[in-house]
Amino acid sequence: MTHLSAKPPCHTRSQTPGSTMLISLGCSLTFHFPKPTPLIALLNVDCSRFDDMVRQDDLVTQPRTPITGYSDGFGNWCVRMLAPAGEFVLSTDGVFRDAGLPDPIALSARQHEVPDLPFETLVYLLGSRYCDTDLLSDRAWEVFGQTTPGWPRVQAICDHVQSSVSFGYHHARNTRTASQTLAEGVGVCRDFAHLAITLCRCLNIPARYCTGYLSDIGEPLPHPAGDFAAWMEVYLDGQWHVFDPRNNARRYARFLVARGRDAADVPLTQTFGQATMTGFEVWTEEALQSASILWTEKASTP
Repeated sequence: MTHLSAKPPCHTRSQTPGSTMLISLGCSLTFHFPKPTPLIALLNVDCSRFDDMVRQDDLVTQPRTPITGYSDGFGNWCVRMLAPAGEFVLSTDGVFRDAGLPDPIALSARQHEVPDLPFETLVYLLGSRYCDTDLLSDRAWEVFGQTTPGWPRVQAICDHVQSSVSFGYHHARNTRTASQTLAEGVGVCRDFAHLAITLCRCLNIPARYCTGYLSDIGEPLPHPAGDFAAWMEVYLDGQWHVFDPRNNARRYARFLVARGRDAADVPLTQTFGQATMTGFEVWTEEALQSASILWTEKASTP
């Protein structure tokens, strides 16, 4: 098995809103290890999109290495392995159907009182590694206490986060907490998500961190280099809803990989020893001719 060493060609959206699309997505991550090193990876699309799969996004290693899969405490699919010394590549390459619709909205979704919340949502009201609710609770109630509970309140939080924080990859720092993001006024998508999640939790709204693939379909050119994205899900009116504090807009072709309390729960790769990343490619693009052929073949298979 070989890894994908190049990003597939970029395409702009060819179909009308609401028409089914085929999305090619994947990644190629290259590391250098000075010695054999244990590694855990969360790189496969969540099983909630299993029925949309046209070509499975199997994890491929180069050189080939035995891997073992398991589900973590949040239901995410993980694989573990012992990466050999030297250059090591992890890659995936899948094709999925997508409804061709932007993120759904539910403007009338109500906020639950805490005693009425399902027990499994309560962990998403608590502080966590990057979501320091103890430091932002007073600020949250001061700014948002008079907003309409439910969807409008969460949207107000997203509006506030986007207006308060400037995005830039050069601002990336993997130790930045939500309160530091607010104080510094800069960050990347995970920082936007952590801050919005924290403010939601302070206001008794369960919120959890999500990471995955997000296309630039429908966005004006030029598109930035591909990357994984971070957003949040909040529990309103009996179900989880997607909000994207970084973009603060409805987007197309969003594919969940993993969810947890914050980024500490869902590192895309976790190495247990010295490692240097030497290559990083991610793509989420509309597939054209080749994927259409794959789709036809799958549909005609008994």
